[in-house]
Amino acid sequence: MNRIYDQTIKSVSQLEKAEYENCHFIQCSLSDENLSNFIFSECTFEECDLSNAKIQNTSFKDIQLIQCKLFGLKFEEANPFLLAFKFEVCSLNFSSFYKLKVKSTIFSDCTLHEVDFSGTDLSDSAFDNCDFRGSTFDGTILKNVNFSTSFNFSIDPSRNQLTKAKFSKENCIGLLDYLKIEIK
Repeated sequence: MNRIYDQTIKSVSQLEKAEYENCHFIQCSLSDENLSNFIFSECTFEECDLSNAKIQNTSFKDIQLIQCKLFGLKFEEANPFLLAFKFEVCSLNFSSFYKLKVKSTIFSDCTLHEVDFSGTDLSDSAFDNCDFRGSTFDGTILKNVNFSTSFNFSIDPSRNQLTKAKFSKENCIGLLDYLKIEIK
């Protein structure tokens, strides 16, 4: 497999199968592309569309995604070894992190509609101003996770680990949905 280092890759719709290290992808349209078995290390994706890309056994090591569209990605199919992300102003609707360990992940100003976090370990992660409409949390490890500025989540405290998780007075209603009570 070829190795590509320290490159800026702009406005492409197909990538050479390679190991990319310290590369900056800008405005690339990679939706529906087969990125299986690619290796991305210390890369930044900015204003890219990776929606519905196939990422089976793809390595994502210390990846930053800024203003990216990531609809329908099955992150659990990626290579879990050294898997690390930072998401800023991204749309991850209909994606899945099922049973992944993605501790200390930062999600900032992201749209996370209908995302599956079932069985995911998100310990020590931060969700800053994120919208979780319709997302699933079931058997999710949320120890020390910061939800204090996020909204539209519905988390059953009896089915998830919430030790030292942070919520605000305004958004803690999302912890009471499962009680079927009315709050006025």
